[in-house]
Amino acid sequence: MLTRRTLLAAVIPAQPRTIIDMAHRRVVLPDRIHRVVTLGSLPVLNSFVYAMAEGSTLINGLADFARPHWKFQSIFAPQLATLPAMQLPTREPNVEAILLAKPDIVLTMQRESVDLLAGRGIQVVFLAWRQPNDVKTCMSVLGEVFAKPERAAAYTEYFDQTIARVAKIVEGAERPRVFYLQPDTLTQPRLIAEWWIQAAGGISVSDDGRTAESRSFTLEQVVLWDPEILIVTEPKDIATVNNHPVLKRLKSVRAGRVLVVPVGAHTWSNRTAEQPLTVLWAASQFHPGRMRNIDLIAETHRFYREIFATPLTDAQVANILNGTM
Repeated sequence: MLTRRTLLAAVIPAQPRTIIDMAHRRVVLPDRIHRVVTLGSLPVLNSFVYAMAEGSTLINGLADFARPHWKFQSIFAPQLATLPAMQLPTREPNVEAILLAKPDIVLTMQRESVDLLAGRGIQVVFLAWRQPNDVKTCMSVLGEVFAKPERAAAYTEYFDQTIARVAKIVEGAERPRVFYLQPDTLTQPRLIAEWWIQAAGGISVSDDGRTAESRSFTLEQVVLWDPEILIVTEPKDIATVNNHPVLKRLKSVRAGRVLVVPVGAHTWSNRTAEQPLTVLWAASQFHPGRMRNIDLIAETHRFYREIFATPLTDAQVANILNGTM
């Protein structure tokens, strides 16, 4: 039987909504978001969308530069494997492709692309993330975009509880000296690492209060720091440091304490919605005795099941934690 409410819903069209993005812009959105293009740092932005359980709305594939490192992207959103890219190798938008795709919204962290796309009548939401708490603001904005404020609130609660939980466990512990390094380029490529190393109970030897996203080093400086734990981004980096005439003499390399960071939707050491897992993983490496009651495998299963709404197999979780590409 048709009720008055049902008849009204059928007659009265859904009303557009207005939100404020992280550039303080007013963005008018349809009542329901069905088609989303992400532009710029795709693995990062997609991780936000997965955390809203909206991976099915993505209509652009990963650009060529993102393969095959991000194989779990197509686990969280299977359609990505066959979708065209909407940006050039330079990460600039392919405006014509985006126009043809007719997205409800474009999500980007490229401020320079916002006016370009908006000027063509494309609705764009700008997200910004440089500091740890920015991820919670990003999720809050996306809670409005997808009309799921409760999901954004649940993520924020999980984020805060996880960081506080680890802080309590490692409180008073002797902190190891840690270095996050890309050995091929002698760089520490992500500012966010200075935060999660500290949050996990370590001391980042490269943390000098810098604000630049990436920082380069000389071999002499690395030797002077001589970290107890070395963190790298790819399994091949272990062979690189083991065979390097200088790096192989580091305390961390000689002790076999070269760690490959996990890789899921994104590399956990970089900016990603998976950041709470980064802290759990790092703390379990820095303080295994204190973290012995934390089941990292179970925590990883829980995160992807509850936050990304994607149950994973034991083999897939092992693959992520091993940093295997």
